[in-house]
Amino acid sequence: MARKRIFFISLFVVSVVGLAIIQYRYLRIGLNLARVQFSQKIAEAGAEIRQDFYGRNQLTFLLANALEQDTSFFRTDPAQLTDASRYFLKDYLRERLVDHQIDRDFSFSLMARDSSYYLQSTAVIPEEEQGYTYPMELQGYLPERFGKRMVLQLEFRNLNRYFLSQLSGLTLPTLLFLAGIVAVVLWVLRTYYWQRKVITTTNEFINNLTHELRTPVFSISLAAKILNEKLADSYREYTESILNQTKKLSTHIDKVLELGALEHTRTLIQKEELNFRPVLDRLCRDFLDRCQMEGQEFEYRLEEGPYPIRASVFHLENAVNNLLDNARKYGEDSEISLSAGVRGNLLEIKIRNGGTPIPPEALEELFKKYYRLPRGDRQKIRGYGLGLSYVRTIAERHQGKVSIRSNPKIGTVVEFVLPLLRHGN
Repeated sequence: MARKRIFFISLFVVSVVGLAIIQYRYLRIGLNLARVQFSQKIAEAGAEIRQDFYGRNQLTFLLANALEQDTSFFRTDPAQLTDASRYFLKDYLRERLVDHQIDRDFSFSLMARDSSYYLQSTAVIPEEEQGYTYPMELQGYLPERFGKRMVLQLEFRNLNRYFLSQLSGLTLPTLLFLAGIVAVVLWVLRTYYWQRKVITTTNEFINNLTHELRTPVFSISLAAKILNEKLADSYREYTESILNQTKKLSTHIDKVLELGALEHTRTLIQKEELNFRPVLDRLCRDFLDRCQMEGQEFEYRLEEGPYPIRASVFHLENAVNNLLDNARKYGEDSEISLSAGVRGNLLEIKIRNGGTPIPPEALEELFKKYYRLPRGDRQKIRGYGLGLSYVRTIAERHQGKVSIRSNPKIGTVVEFVLPLLRHGN
């Protein structure tokens, strides 16, 4: 169990880490695509800006005078002319960038290649935060007026946050889904191990209780046997009733202990190779004698030939007796039948009674521990809902299966199937 737990926890951790890595790689791809798209938009905006700067217009004329500090035309202070040029150029550049769906803080600088003329935006981005620089060599009016190569350079802050904001429709749902998967799996694991702890505690309590009950049951049975030998015949019916009830109680205690040992500790069943037909024939004859004493109709038919299996005789006898006893208790005095035969590589045992059909929704529930069909006078029949759970456990431990069909036409049919011992096994 510890190894299985470590395996599933490791598988969960590896799966979550793998999913996170895959999502991270997809995110990197998305960021690269966003950078490519951004570069394309900048290139398109740059083409328009270079075209606007080619001729002599209000913007290029203002910038040329600001670079030369020439106030003869505008008749203002050189510093004021420079500030006006900065704001005018920044508004123009922002408008062009927004037209191309680029809404991001930036700084700019307009300069000659030899830096003899220089105009820079007021808000300068620190060098460590500059994530993208786009220089544009200008043609036309400005280079011709100054006789120098002129460059307009745009600088953007670190664009990772901007790109992530563009991918928020992908990253946020991914993180939410991943967190949801982790939360659900952790909750399932916590619930599973909590339930296992409760089941383990319950099984330990039941096992301890049944062990403690064995001593008083044995004492009562012994005392009843002694009284049965010494009391007069008129009182023996009481002692025999005590003996019968203590025998039933002892049977129930043994059944609980056997089921708990099989399910909780996964004890290995000691199996042997045998022909099960003589064993099944003996069980049917014993049950027939019991039914005749109680006025119950029972017939059985065992096909000829050996039934070679590898099994525990003790547990298979208990399983078949449980099925026959259930057919008697819940058959409502209808005829009970048992048939067995070889079908391919399987031994099929069918037990049928004609009692009230079982609802379809309850058929699978019948194999759960402590479940009893809550309907009508069935609750008058004593039991603890352990018989069919024990039968299914025995069938599974023998690589077989048990199933129930029930309808008004056929009554209730239980099929107990076991694999035959193949030659060479």
